[in-house]
Amino acid sequence: MEADWDERRRRAVEVHAEALRRRTADEQERAARLVADFARTATERGLPAEPLLARGFGGRARYRTGLRGWYLKPDRSLAVGTDGEFYILSVPDSLVARVRGARLLPAHPGLTIGEGARDGESLPLADLLALRLSQG
Repeated sequence: MEADWDERRRRAVEVHAEALRRRTADEQERAARLVADFARTATERGLPAEPLLARGFGGRARYRTGLRGWYLKPDRSLAVGTDGEFYILSVPDSLVARVRGARLLPAHPGLTIGEGARDGESLPLADLLALRLSQG
């Protein structure tokens, strides 16, 4: 009897975990399409792309990334590259990166930026991208 309950519980956890994985993958795919559409629209509208700089975790150092794109927030912590990818512009402080530049990998954006942050600090990705396009 207890073994049946354990098995049902284990299976329920697996089903729940799989549903969460599918939902997360779907959200990431939709967010990636929004970001790619933003890059395409920004290029079509002639919005000037600029070199993207990453900030060190310490907050003071800035590092070249070799990427070009559009900053999404005034604090320049998030950007969309001309390659249509989403970047979080924060890296570990590094002497080597100060000389050679920092290497950034694309991040998986969520449909809400700043989710779980304090009130007023989260914003739907679609709204953030639309706001950036309207600012030129």
